[in-house]
Amino acid sequence: MERAQEHASTGGPDGPATRPGETGTALELLVHGVGGTTPQEMLNDPRTERITGDDIAAVFRRADDVDAENSTDARHRGGPVPEAYVWCNLTSGNGTRALWLLLLPFMVVNLAHWMRPSAHGRRRTVRLYGLLVRLAGLTLTVLLVAAACEVALDLAAWQCAGTPTCADRHSWLGFLSPTVSNGGWWSSPGRRLALASLVPTALTVLLWYLSRRTWSDYESQQPIARDPEPDEVPGPTALGRPGFWYGRRLVARLRAAHTAAGLLTVAAAVGSAAARHDREPGGPAVLDTLGLLLEAALAACAVAVVWVVCRRGRSEKRLDRELDERFVRCLPLVALVLLALALLYAGWERPGWESSGRLPGDATFGGLALAQGLLVIVLAVVAHALHRTDPDRRAVLRGLGGPAVAMLGCALGGVMSGGVSQRVSDWLDGTGASIAGPPVLLTWQASVIPPLLVVLLGLFGWLAHRAWQLARAERDAVARDYPDEAMDPARTRRIAYARAMAALTDRGPRIVAVTSGVTLLLGAGALVGALTTDETPGEAAHGTYPVLHGAAETAQALGSWLIGLGFLLFVTWGRRAYKDAAARRTIGILWDVGTFWPRAAHPFAPPCYAERAVPDLTWRMATWTRVTGGRLVISGHSQGSVLAAAAAWQLAPSARKRVALLTYGSPLERLYGRWFPAHFGPAALSSLHRDVDCWRNLYRLTDPIGGPMRLPGDQVDHPPLKDPLAYGRTDLLPLPAPILGHSDYQADPVFAEERRMLLARLRPGVPSPRDTPEPPAA
Repeated sequence: MERAQEHASTGGPDGPATRPGETGTALELLVHGVGGTTPQEMLNDPRTERITGDDIAAVFRRADDVDAENSTDARHRGGPVPEAYVWCNLTSGNGTRALWLLLLPFMVVNLAHWMRPSAHGRRRTVRLYGLLVRLAGLTLTVLLVAAACEVALDLAAWQCAGTPTCADRHSWLGFLSPTVSNGGWWSSPGRRLALASLVPTALTVLLWYLSRRTWSDYESQQPIARDPEPDEVPGPTALGRPGFWYGRRLVARLRAAHTAAGLLTVAAAVGSAAARHDREPGGPAVLDTLGLLLEAALAACAVAVVWVVCRRGRSEKRLDRELDERFVRCLPLVALVLLALALLYAGWERPGWESSGRLPGDATFGGLALAQGLLVIVLAVVAHALHRTDPDRRAVLRGLGGPAVAMLGCALGGVMSGGVSQRVSDWLDGTGASIAGPPVLLTWQASVIPPLLVVLLGLFGWLAHRAWQLARAERDAVARDYPDEAMDPARTRRIAYARAMAALTDRGPRIVAVTSGVTLLLGAGALVGALTTDETPGEAAHGTYPVLHGAAETAQALGSWLIGLGFLLFVTWGRRAYKDAAARRTIGILWDVGTFWPRAAHPFAPPCYAERAVPDLTWRMATWTRVTGGRLVISGHSQGSVLAAAAAWQLAPSARKRVALLTYGSPLERLYGRWFPAHFGPAALSSLHRDVDCWRNLYRLTDPIGGPMRLPGDQVDHPPLKDPLAYGRTDLLPLPAPILGHSDYQADPVFAEERRMLLARLRPGVPSPRDTPEPPAA
């Protein structure tokens, strides 16, 4: 039921409107955090009513408050009218969205795009940073499709179907085998490859479809279009630009380029095998010429794809409603035509052509690994240069957080693609000797997984030791916080342990740095080993010391099983995460951080929910302050505080002055400010504090996510809230008070007091500028 239309006057959010009698009604707009909740829980009332929105994201009120702004009831003049903005269905509404976890490498590399250091006056360097991340995202798409080609074309159609013992073991491949089918029509190597190419082609089409579907649902939500005010100046963060949350044009162009790249990868895998056979002595000259022309066309189209990815082609200073039609439509169509020509070329009759060994194209995986390593290294150099321009002592890894995360994204892509190839090879080759198996590089990459796990176990051991040290140090602090209580050693240990575990969040950058660095070194070692020996680790170590040979064999076998097991656990856990609320909350913070940002580096990443949520909140705040002239406090918990800040930046400066901000359990500085310094750094948060009428932030020492804002003057942060509220039993709390950590901030009396003070500071009309005396009343 769209009640908002009944309450608002006609006109846009910045157009002319009539205000009803300003009764002094105040609005508290509640925005929940990760994991989601129900409007009944947010409003503490079983009777709620949706006043605007749909089944995906909506604003709710209590049934008694539906017409609060038009009511003359005295109870609406005193306390605020609460509204709940529920956006959880944008990320975790449907269980089928667990499949988004398969797109995790794309999401991680897209995160690296937004992790660049803040810089002023280095426009070209900033663009170079974005270009390098987009190219890394393109290599991930090619890697995923190449892995599908390895499974379907090489392992199944080329090796297993071309080997009698393997084809006899798998009867479903019998019609592709020359011996089983007695030379049937599909038994020709080129036709086998053409038929098997349907699998990676279907994968590419599926990625295109998912991206286009979410693009029409998320990126098509238009933010508020407004003209700049006379004295308005650009802020220190891009989140306040009108076109920041409208990436329709950019995602459409990148989707076309990545779709074309996937189709070209399939065409190259099919056509290169036939072209290699035609170039052999005695081959048909006509087919040889056609093969050269096909490869030249594929190379030209690949250059066009890279050029399209290199172009930024979008403006954030305005709502960019244009679409690059010639790229969006023509580029995938041309790639599809070339794929059809490659299938036709490979399926041509070639007497005497037999499949043996591995499919030509093993160098593809080596080239992709080398390109990704070089891109990450150059990206680190660019990020370091940006950080030196505008140093930020709170930025993680001295500005190298983006390159480190990009390295992890590339590593995830390699592990997932290599794991699937290795498992399928083991399944097809039951004896272990009938087929050649996957490319040597994939086996080397699987073999470095056990050493990496050893390093990770060492890091977790260090974290456990650090947590024990912090817990011991916190025991004295707990005693000081509850001076009049009789100390209970067990109770003190639990509180101290909760504080110590919450403090481990600040050690996350070290974990990422060590993991990323070790992954880069091990990946480089695997690439060198594969290129220099052209043998698996076990074969390369044959004839050396027995200990070395045994370690290589163990690492190779264990790595293969670990990758397969990890992939299955990954998919299973992802499915469980959207069925079980507890599991969903466990990964909720990482998932919601990852999908908060627009898809600026990879179009196949999970969709950006903020491109729907931020315009929703902006429209709601703008229409309330414009139509009613009432007071408004936007109250954000956890990830909801990030959405609230982003929406406040989108408001006009005059509307922003009518808004108070109350955040609690907020990761604005602790996570976003450190990992995304260009957008949530100290300058951006200080600007937000100056622009809104007032801002207060609540946090606890037991909260692993929320923290202080650390702004100059300490005008935003309240001292850390006590957790638990009472150490022992009291008259008000006769049972032991729980340790709340990141949840239930409203249970603390400080929350109601801070909200009351914010409402008392606001006025029904436009407030006066900060730090200046109020003008006399008319």
